[in-house]
Amino acid sequence: MPVHKLDQMSEAEGPLLREMFEARKRVFVDMLKWDVPVLAGTWELDHFDDEQATYIIIGDGRGGHLASARLLKTTRPHLLDQLYPMLVEGPIPTGPDTREITRFCIDPRQRAPERRQARDMLVSALAEHALAAGIARYTGVAEIGWYNQIAAFGWDCEALGTPMVLGGRMLAAMIIAIDEHTPARLHANGIWAETGTEPGTPPPAFHRPEQRA
Repeated sequence: MPVHKLDQMSEAEGPLLREMFEARKRVFVDMLKWDVPVLAGTWELDHFDDEQATYIIIGDGRGGHLASARLLKTTRPHLLDQLYPMLVEGPIPTGPDTREITRFCIDPRQRAPERRQARDMLVSALAEHALAAGIARYTGVAEIGWYNQIAAFGWDCEALGTPMVLGGRMLAAMIIAIDEHTPARLHANGIWAETGTEPGTPPPAFHRPEQRA
């Protein structure tokens, strides 16, 4: 399972990115019924999918998408401060060493063991990326059932406030501290998966689907 780290959307990775946006539509719109933008009835993407976003994508080696997550800088507008500040008790964690995890997506077309493997590799890739990029903490928002799973992975995760029902869903904001002990903690809980990812240089800009001929 190749791991792709994209600091910008690249032309070369265009097919894989389209697969990711299609998978996000299947998960967040078709399955979870989120009220989010859908482009051409096919791709789920919003205004946060811009040149500032970073994507961690687990591929199948044939250009297919298995799992992915989007990372947003917290020094600019992001979901927690724009849409869910009420979930945080106290200041919203921000800074150059803090990223927000959004659109954590496991492709539903996989069998259960394959989804588990893709999930573990994505979590491990997120930890590896943080350690390589100087990211000390992740923030995020999740439905309470998914939050409980994330908190049980073994890394240092805690709620930022009291969960609340918003839009018919019980949501919780979280913060995940990342340090040199995180891989061992994940490994102890049976989550860690070696990714073999090497830091790369940012690829050239990718044109969003609505901009392509």
